[in-house]
Amino acid sequence: MTSGDTQRSVRSGLLKMVAIAFAAFAFSFALVPLYRIACEKVFGIRLERGAVEGEANAAVAAARVVTVQFDGGVNSKLPWDFQPSQLSMQVRVGEPYETTYFARNISGQPVVGSAVPSVAPARASGYFNKTECFCFTAQTLQAGETRDMPVRFIVDPSLPADVKTITLSYTFFKNDGLTAKAVAAAAAGGSATTPRSMP
Repeated sequence: MTSGDTQRSVRSGLLKMVAIAFAAFAFSFALVPLYRIACEKVFGIRLERGAVEGEANAAVAAARVVTVQFDGGVNSKLPWDFQPSQLSMQVRVGEPYETTYFARNISGQPVVGSAVPSVAPARASGYFNKTECFCFTAQTLQAGETRDMPVRFIVDPSLPADVKTITLSYTFFKNDGLTAKAVAAAAAGGSATTPRSMP
């Protein structure tokens, strides 16, 4: 074999190696779209980058913890003691929680009260969801009666990130009309019923 044949053979081998390396490089880039096509067309699986990132963001949001503070009071016309059973709670967004408020009728006759809730800061109110609340109905307490009243709630994971603390507050007002009926029913020896009011 001559020197020229050797050089051609080396050059040919080198070109083949470069071609193989280039083909392998191109094939590695083609794998991603080929994999996507195979998943979507053959197996019906959609692989969207946004969906994966959305799941990751949802996982981060679900791990978020905020402080919920509880407050309560009564209007001066309502002869009740009323207060939260606990002052605050650490809650994980997206999960259900329950707390209670304590009420006692300190008068000598039945009294009906209606609670008005408020959430602070105001922009957090749309993200604080009460699934059960004594504020959904008027509450009748007989003379001297005490009651623990439950509140079940969920904090929406989409609560703005800069809101770290939410305050849930209730003010109880005397319902004069329903109280008069309850007093009349008690005087007649009947039992007062608790009519349903609007949330």
